[in-house]
Amino acid sequence: MTGKAVARAPRDTAHEGFLNHKRARWAKVAGTLSLVALLSYMLTDPTPRHNGGTWLGYTLGSIGAGLIVWLSLLGVRKRVIGSKPFSLKGWTSAHVYLGLSLIVIGTLHTGFQLGWNVHTLAWALMMIVILSGLWGISLYATLPEKLSANRGEVTQQQMLEAIRTLDRQLDLAAQPLGADDAALVRMSLEECRIAGSLGQRLSGNYASDGNARALAAIGEKVMAGLRSGRADERLQQIQFLLERKEAALAQARRHIAMKARLELWLYIHVPVTIALLAALFAHILSVFLYW
Repeated sequence: MTGKAVARAPRDTAHEGFLNHKRARWAKVAGTLSLVALLSYMLTDPTPRHNGGTWLGYTLGSIGAGLIVWLSLLGVRKRVIGSKPFSLKGWTSAHVYLGLSLIVIGTLHTGFQLGWNVHTLAWALMMIVILSGLWGISLYATLPEKLSANRGEVTQQQMLEAIRTLDRQLDLAAQPLGADDAALVRMSLEECRIAGSLGQRLSGNYASDGNARALAAIGEKVMAGLRSGRADERLQQIQFLLERKEAALAQARRHIAMKARLELWLYIHVPVTIALLAALFAHILSVFLYW
């Protein structure tokens, strides 16, 4: 063996997730911070009891307030191109783990003295922001793979174009039909909503949609014809197109449902964060004015 140093291959971090960024550096920082706060709380015995007005309460409150303000700047950081002083992945990792440490820091700051006041409101909003953040983490950890698996090699625009193509084919195939059967096809064309209401997007329940009802009605007529020995090839063709449209709708709706869940998370997390900042300001202001 020669005395020459063996060069190490650079560690591949291209696919390193934000939770494992720099070998979970921010998880260790947040864990240490939480442990120090907990030990400080356990090893001190203020009179008459722990609360936000003791030296430890003020210290933990200052740390917590600083963290809340800094963590709320993630949205600003996302709009800044560059890697310094923190990469976006590093900032996101810190956002998650330091945000979780606020459960310990913020709760110990209160001394478990909670009531119907602006101070408890700030704590409650903080907990809602943290819990909604955990929901967001689960979405970001699972949805991209699910979106990719559902989409395959097809873009969202191609999904919508496939549905429009099937509508044109249904319109042409319905021309020779009688009035009652043509009305069922029109139900699919005119009363079908790809996205539907928010409830439908989140639940995936489209049983009352126009295409589903048209497919059920046409299916019954086709089966009745087959049982009587008078199969109608035109209706069978319509049934085939409606089934293809239902499958295309299901794919598009799964895609929309997953994106809707992500959007719903943002509609909760971001406004509550703004409310938290307002309550935090009111909390600090009231402390300086009345305590």
